[in-house]
Amino acid sequence: MKLNNVKWVIFTIIATGNFLGMLDSSIVNLALYPMARDLGVSISNVQWAIIAYTLVLTVFLPFWGKIGDLVPKNKLYAGGFLLFALGSFLNSTAQSLPLLITYRCIEALGASIVISNASSVIASLFKGKERGKALGLNGCLVAVGGLLGPSLGGMLIQVFNWHAIFLPSIPIALFGVYYSYKMVPSIVSQKEKVKFDYPGFIYFTISLFALLLAISEGYHWGWSSLKIMSLGVICLGFGFLFYYRDHKISYPMINFNLFSIRPFTFGNLAVMTSYMAMFTNTILLPFYLQDILKFKPFITALIILPYSIVLMVTAPLSGSAAGKYGSKYLTLAGPIVTFAALSIFILFDETTPVFLIMLLSGMMGLGNGLFQSPSNTAIISSVDKEQLGIASGILALSRNMGNILGVAITITLFASFRDIFQNLGLEYNISFLKAYRYTMACGMFFAFCCVVLSFIAYKDSDKVVKGKN
Repeated sequence: MKLNNVKWVIFTIIATGNFLGMLDSSIVNLALYPMARDLGVSISNVQWAIIAYTLVLTVFLPFWGKIGDLVPKNKLYAGGFLLFALGSFLNSTAQSLPLLITYRCIEALGASIVISNASSVIASLFKGKERGKALGLNGCLVAVGGLLGPSLGGMLIQVFNWHAIFLPSIPIALFGVYYSYKMVPSIVSQKEKVKFDYPGFIYFTISLFALLLAISEGYHWGWSSLKIMSLGVICLGFGFLFYYRDHKISYPMINFNLFSIRPFTFGNLAVMTSYMAMFTNTILLPFYLQDILKFKPFITALIILPYSIVLMVTAPLSGSAAGKYGSKYLTLAGPIVTFAALSIFILFDETTPVFLIMLLSGMMGLGNGLFQSPSNTAIISSVDKEQLGIASGILALSRNMGNILGVAITITLFASFRDIFQNLGLEYNISFLKAYRYTMACGMFFAFCCVVLSFIAYKDSDKVVKGKN
């Protein structure tokens, strides 16, 4: 097999892991009600099947990114796929909520391994134009996996039961075990023996877990509740301990010198705000289509399908263009398109035509596709090859933080605005649409922030940083 073909086979393995990880993060969304009924628990309790997965996946991303610099990539990936397959199988057998949550955590550990190291492996295999194209395709599959989950889960639940939603991932993950061990290069970025900062990892994990838990549960528990305030103290306290320790030792878990690289720091912030803008629409649009326009779930899925189609076409093209011409203008164009689309979403009412909704969904896919691939390329290309693993982990963390913040802020703002308008005596549909518009305006603000952060990140560079890795 030719070398170029081998690279794309390896890419397929890597991208499959990313796709599965994001697919199973969202496939449970439509299964919560049957899960709660079958397991005899409340919806508020069963949602921990989603929260636990998201927390474990996100918290461990920098950890596995660091480990990815120290151990052979093929063994790490094979282990990640194996954990994912094991967790998926156990999920399909769960007969109680504690067991389901435990098994979801196992599955999330495996997903965290394969997602955290994807960008670093791709960056080590591809250079220039091909690197941008590969990172673009990978980012596209991450987004599509997250969007496809609810639709696929809904179909499997309708035909079988909620246990079946975990079964399709098992054979794919097992193939991933075999082929990643055989095909993925046994790359070790840091060949010398390096110590690992276990106390720092514990501090980091506690701090980030407290932050993500507060974000996830703030609306339900109340932002001024004792629980949330306590989590804030824990987050800040252990975050300070982690930062202090990592500046005092010679083998830090996260090399904070990375954040002196402007494209890396502001690029990651731009990625986070881009996901926050995207998820403002991703969360609310299905509610609008089903609650206001009264479409069935399957029709709703078809109406928002242009997002995924346009994203799948745009992402590899923009990634390839970034590898050839640089990321500067593409990373500005993407959030500008997103801002424009959200500015029209804000005008929606009960008479908005379907073709306009589909057109704007495609615009959102265009904006995301134009931005994500060039941004990922620029961020990964800005660091030395010895730091590719941890840089990849931090990039994945930025994406997940954007997801979590986007969902939490969107739900909180929308529910708060809707309650305010209903308490003023307005009808439900009017309250919904007013809350929808105000929340979309916040999405426009996130998109604007993304434009500014992207400009700061790449304002002095017309080309992607080349030659470093």
